[in-house]
Amino acid sequence: MVGFACLAMSERRYTLADFDYPLPEELIAHHPAPVRSASRLLDGRQWPAQDRVFHDLPALLAPGDLLIFNDTKVVKARIFGEKASGGKLEILIERVLEDDQVAVHLRVSKKPAVGATLHFAGGLAHGGFDATLLGRYPGADGPLFCLQLQLPPGETAWSVMERFGHLPLPPYIERHQADGDDADAAEDAERYQTVFARKPGAVAAPTAALHFDAATLQALQDKGIERAGITLHVGAGTFQPVKTEDIGQHRMHSEYYEIPAATLAAIDACRARGGRVVAVGTTSVRTLESWAQTGQTRGDTQIFITPGFRFRVVDLLVTNFHLPKSTLMMLVSAFAGYDHIRRLYAHAIAGRYRFFSYGDSMLLQRTESPQAS
Repeated sequence: MVGFACLAMSERRYTLADFDYPLPEELIAHHPAPVRSASRLLDGRQWPAQDRVFHDLPALLAPGDLLIFNDTKVVKARIFGEKASGGKLEILIERVLEDDQVAVHLRVSKKPAVGATLHFAGGLAHGGFDATLLGRYPGADGPLFCLQLQLPPGETAWSVMERFGHLPLPPYIERHQADGDDADAAEDAERYQTVFARKPGAVAAPTAALHFDAATLQALQDKGIERAGITLHVGAGTFQPVKTEDIGQHRMHSEYYEIPAATLAAIDACRARGGRVVAVGTTSVRTLESWAQTGQTRGDTQIFITPGFRFRVVDLLVTNFHLPKSTLMMLVSAFAGYDHIRRLYAHAIAGRYRFFSYGDSMLLQRTESPQAS
């Protein structure tokens, strides 16, 4: 595991090991801060960094800046069931293809055969629903399977998720029986959604936006800082580890995005008045830079941002602290500079910041210095 020494990287390619770092396990946040905007904010636009509180964000931005939020909503995509034999299984619905057809991640000790019937919530005969395994989802990134649902009258894939599903918390957030199931369900149902979530479809939250509350949004508006929205439905692939030491060999997962015409107009107006585009979270960055590359305002993106990437839209980034060796570590290193990110993470660990989805955040500025490819 590499340390945090700043390396002279200009003459070399990055490998997976370059994005590793030692994180004490106790710094992983398993529960949200008591108040959204009371979490910590590391102002990492320059070095030395400044330790702030998230509700200080309006003071760090300027009138005329434009915040871009991801308005996706996390759905209760995790559903438990069983095979005809009685063997237990679990699905995570990645995409709703039709009202009665879904693409899922399947967790089971022995994969059922194509054509097998699976039962959920007791099965269709007992008030739940059934599904037939159709096979691999065509063109899937990783082990996705297609299920044909057999539903009660009037039900859809969306409604049975709401009735029988569970919020798909990230794998590093632990929930134990001793925590109290009801308390945790209520906490996560509220706090693992942003206050502006409105378009269902994500299996993970755009976590940098979890820090915003009504008071912070009002303070931003009062200062003349505008906001606009995009949608990127975060997939389970966001937690997919990079397995190749040569990061150029990694196949990026695919996620669906949309950018409204009003948001494009807001970006143009921001540029015209000399404001800065502030992406809230890496999902907003991936969406905006995908559009800049392709000109497409909707569709699937597999954009993989690593050091050397030329950013064309985003000037500032609000983001949480990311998993070691993850594609998101590579993205923030590309955005703010590899050495700078190493210093910021070392500072955050020494300062006992909280990490990952329910953790603290930082504010980054795009580097203008050339980086290695």
